[in-house]
Amino acid sequence: MSNVCASTPPGGATHATPATVTDRPDGGHPPLRFAVFGAGAVGTYYGALLARAGFTVTLIGRPDHVAAIQAHGVQLLTAEGSMHIAVAARTEAAAVADADVVLVCVKSGDTEAAARAIAAHLTPQAVVLSLQNGVDNAALLSRILGRPAVPVAVYVAVGLEGPGVVRHHGRGDLVLAPFPQAPQVLAALAAAGIPAAVSDAVPQALWTKLVINCAYNALSAITARPYGWLWAQDGVPALLQQVVRECVAVAAAEGIVLDAAALDTQVQHIAHSMATQRSSTAHDLLRGRRTEIDHLNGAVVARARAHGLSAPANQTLHTLVRLLEHGRGA
Repeated sequence: MSNVCASTPPGGATHATPATVTDRPDGGHPPLRFAVFGAGAVGTYYGALLARAGFTVTLIGRPDHVAAIQAHGVQLLTAEGSMHIAVAARTEAAAVADADVVLVCVKSGDTEAAARAIAAHLTPQAVVLSLQNGVDNAALLSRILGRPAVPVAVYVAVGLEGPGVVRHHGRGDLVLAPFPQAPQVLAALAAAGIPAAVSDAVPQALWTKLVINCAYNALSAITARPYGWLWAQDGVPALLQQVVRECVAVAAAEGIVLDAAALDTQVQHIAHSMATQRSSTAHDLLRGRRTEIDHLNGAVVARARAHGLSAPANQTLHTLVRLLEHGRGA
């Protein structure tokens, strides 16, 4: 992420000037208005960057998170420092009503409910982007909304450290599937300092991300440890390699060709580049919330069965996380 501001006084918020012609590639569109439905760590991070650049943004999230943002703005913590960013925040789905672009950032298990909640409030021209884990969420949104939802592969390591407080650990780039309004949306993202590109290979990108999540999310949750620590333990690299191989076989059965060796390299790289990061599944378990494990390792297991394959490493990780969920009342 670029252009990180110096720390501002606690409770203060930076107010950017309105977005300029940089988000109007054809010179005729007014600045885009954004809404983020399901503003957790990921949604709040991107919404805050867009608001900092001067775009109209409304974050829609949990009451405690929204209350903190309404009072103090979003506190964004990065390696370079801390800042507070003023941004509108609401709790009701109707807050998407004026948005030109809606970022859906809910957990996979909440996708159907999210679609039904926002359907009646979207403008006819609104673009819906799915910034979610898993490989089926955009298709589910599209079916329920009756309009195309754009799948987006998200590459960012962020976490909530409290209501209204987001810590950025690394990266922040997006890869979007093609859609008619892509040039205007890409220009807006660029104006906000968000690296983004359009690609026909988003299905492969989403599967690749699914494989990485299957490798680390469950194991980080089970041990409550970060990626760097996990990689350093005896037997873990071999286990992660087995998880990757199972995922690659299932993807191939689904018509998605993945490079197993390249994925092994990515898994190892993440252990070093995101050494201090714990998975979102780990954070969910610590907070007593339901995880996305059914849509990660669980999805691989279900698809493996459908194709007459087995995925024992993924099945074991899925089962262990589900047991922890039940034990903690999630």
